[in-house]
Amino acid sequence: MGLLASFNKFLGGFQEQGYALLRIVSGYLFLWHGTQKLLNFPNPYPWGELDTLATVAGSIELIGGILIMIGLFTRLAAFICSGLMAVAYWLAHASQGSPAFPIINAGDLAVLFSFVYLYIACRGAGVWSIDSARS
Repeated sequence: MGLLASFNKFLGGFQEQGYALLRIVSGYLFLWHGTQKLLNFPNPYPWGELDTLATVAGSIELIGGILIMIGLFTRLAAFICSGLMAVAYWLAHASQGSPAFPIINAGDLAVLFSFVYLYIACRGAGVWSIDSARS
């Protein structure tokens, strides 16, 4: 067995833990977008006062991020968060021009969150989650 095959076999033994870390860390990062909008923490929301759309988005980010992070109602929370990020991309980023180039319109994070959460919605909570402890 070659070095690459040994490396692949070693990492393959940690698939479930790696997926759990993806879910936990992405939820953790997402919830801070909600606290920024709703609580001006850890830094002030840079676009002024919240309108209804930003309040709804911040609420979904905060609650959805927590649910995804702890792995509770994971599929539903991730599906909603994925949709939120798709809408955010098309409303806030693609409308600034160059929709085919998220790096130009600063929408790359929204695109990445959208697809990560779509994957989590399809796969479920996995290990280290309340959902798996309940089943």
